[in-house]
Amino acid sequence: MKKLLLNITLTFILPILSSGQNTKLLLEDIWSKPTFIAKPVNSLRSLNDGLRFSNVVQNNTGQSIVLYDFASGNSSDTLIRPSELKAEDKSFTFSDYTLSSTESKILFSTDVEQIYRHSTKASYFVYDRQAKKLTPLSNNGKQMYAIFSPDESKVAFVRDNNLYIKDLLNNTEIEVTKDGKKNEVINGATDWVYEEEFSMDIAFAWNKTGTAIAFYKFDESRVKEFNLTYYEDLYPKEEKYKYPMPGEENSKVDIYVYHVLNNKTVKMNTGIEREYIPRIKWTTDPEVLSIQLLNRHQNNLELLLCNTTSGAGKKILKEENNSYINITNDLYFLKNGKEFIWSSARNGYSHIYLYSLNGALISQVTKGNFDVTSFYGYEEESHRFYYQSAEPTPTERRISCITLNQKPKLLSPASGTNKAEFSTSFHYFLNNHSAYGEPYRCSIINNQGKEMRLLEENKKVKEALAKYSLSPVETLQVDNGAGYKLNGWMIKPSDFDPQKKYPLLVFVYGGPGETTQTVMNQWGSGNYLWHQFLAQHGYIIVSFDNRGTVGRGFEFSSSTYKNLGKYEVMDQLAMVNFLKTQSFIDSTRVGVWGWSFGGYLTSLLMTKGNGVFKAGIAVAPVTNWRFYDSIYTERYLQTPQENPTGYDENSPLTYAKNLTGNFLLVHGAYDDNVHLQNTMEFVDELVKENKQFDLFIYPNKNHSIRGGNTRLHLYTKMTNFILNNL
Repeated sequence: MKKLLLNITLTFILPILSSGQNTKLLLEDIWSKPTFIAKPVNSLRSLNDGLRFSNVVQNNTGQSIVLYDFASGNSSDTLIRPSELKAEDKSFTFSDYTLSSTESKILFSTDVEQIYRHSTKASYFVYDRQAKKLTPLSNNGKQMYAIFSPDESKVAFVRDNNLYIKDLLNNTEIEVTKDGKKNEVINGATDWVYEEEFSMDIAFAWNKTGTAIAFYKFDESRVKEFNLTYYEDLYPKEEKYKYPMPGEENSKVDIYVYHVLNNKTVKMNTGIEREYIPRIKWTTDPEVLSIQLLNRHQNNLELLLCNTTSGAGKKILKEENNSYINITNDLYFLKNGKEFIWSSARNGYSHIYLYSLNGALISQVTKGNFDVTSFYGYEEESHRFYYQSAEPTPTERRISCITLNQKPKLLSPASGTNKAEFSTSFHYFLNNHSAYGEPYRCSIINNQGKEMRLLEENKKVKEALAKYSLSPVETLQVDNGAGYKLNGWMIKPSDFDPQKKYPLLVFVYGGPGETTQTVMNQWGSGNYLWHQFLAQHGYIIVSFDNRGTVGRGFEFSSSTYKNLGKYEVMDQLAMVNFLKTQSFIDSTRVGVWGWSFGGYLTSLLMTKGNGVFKAGIAVAPVTNWRFYDSIYTERYLQTPQENPTGYDENSPLTYAKNLTGNFLLVHGAYDDNVHLQNTMEFVDELVKENKQFDLFIYPNKNHSIRGGNTRLHLYTKMTNFILNNL
């Protein structure tokens, strides 16, 4: 094993700290008061001209939609006023809105109901700006995903697992499909696992002329059901939904196109050698639909172009990998109808590529030893590609643009984490910037990288932070002994004395996927402040991004393939064992905590860790990947039938007999993502081995375990556990 080296660099000290401030944080400050709620500006609705945006203004008289200039921020017009929003002569309050293609109509949603993590249903209303009339989209029950047709004459939506089209001209409702049935067939929306793992819930799309609509049909009749229990009234409510586990049957998925003019539905011929259809998208040709096909191992991705009249498909691109392929939204068809943009990690890092429509590679647009983490779009006139990348280090995100065969131009601040939303013309973008200990700074930046104006800097949060004795975040790089220097951070007590010894708490997540890094130069909100709270109570807190996390190229992120948990545990133990040699660490008082995948790693570290940890907290942990969903798990492990050792040799259930130290298990009873089954099975194994531990279940709470005082209660419980056991 290579010698471990420690390189500590102080990257950011809160500029708002004032000397002599000794106020200590309270859990109520973090979890039940708005004191530290730093707000990003999540969205500015760009108008067609790309120079203005719309925004909701709330006052005593109601809601207005006001137009503003991107550059100056001046108000230019009001789209709608409270006096114009009345339904059945009653005042009307909306949750969200969408403008039609010419901005002459507005689609409002209200009375929104959450279904799963992303999916919702609501009551939709259409407002005609010229007629100044607000009418309900349908009176036959709530709708999902209502979307205007490009010609504004129709609205498509889903209700009761069927796809409908509302003709706004003659006020008729067309039932495109009739076979939809709960837990059997879904039209126009996704099943649970597509929503969760392919990050999609809307499963239909209009072509550019509004003459056809493509939609998914999920046959989930053979997918096994999972029961969730909701405790209310005298008898608990049982909710059944389809949840495919690894190696079990998935939904059978097909793509259909409904032709509006002749009321004809055509099935697209995608062939039989595929398991998933993670994306569809219309080309610039209203009769040609692109369909992406993925095999069950998720290492073979094909791009098809289908003639929507005949249904015939033609393969134009194929991606193959020895492990897996990540699905993105990075597909854009150029207006010339001859080229398209695509992203791929085929050369080791995720980059942008330009292809001809026959599948021939024209150019690799971005190059270098970094990942393009988001493709924002292509501006046709200037031939500019806009993107986010993990530069200059994997712990940062910057916004850039590039033209073919030119050097990229930096548009955002050089350090920290930047997230952009561009106007339709790409003249401007909304940038949310943050850094360690620095709340969101939201501004409008033009496409030359000049900040035009500041929207939000969370001044009140900064002023509140300045009153507390907070510690700087120090960055770490530690050699894991296997050829990688792992990125990490450390928070020490503000009165840190190198001559003293301090207990160490490790925060882990460590799983694969887009949002898996705990070591990012960005505002950390709740956990950041809770870690500061613990530092004020004499603890040192650290976190490391182990092998398998993103931002460092595909070799690093895919190194855990078929062995989830193995190398992650090795890396975390290497980091901890080295830190225990530092003179200021009390090697007898080391703890670990994590949530979801982090709860899984915590459970493994507490069992496979050979007594390294004195205490651990696992929140909503996976305890055996056989219990998780098919798409996520098989992407990284294949099926249990193909790779049984990958499942069992890295399961906390296998090592329950090795548990040492004080252990707290926490789970939400209504968790539709990581089922309570995981914790219950672990409890059973721990009891069999006569291992003592603490358990807390939150009734009616899902994977996020929030609502009301829940977060305050949870973090109070975890705080007391750490103070009493570490």
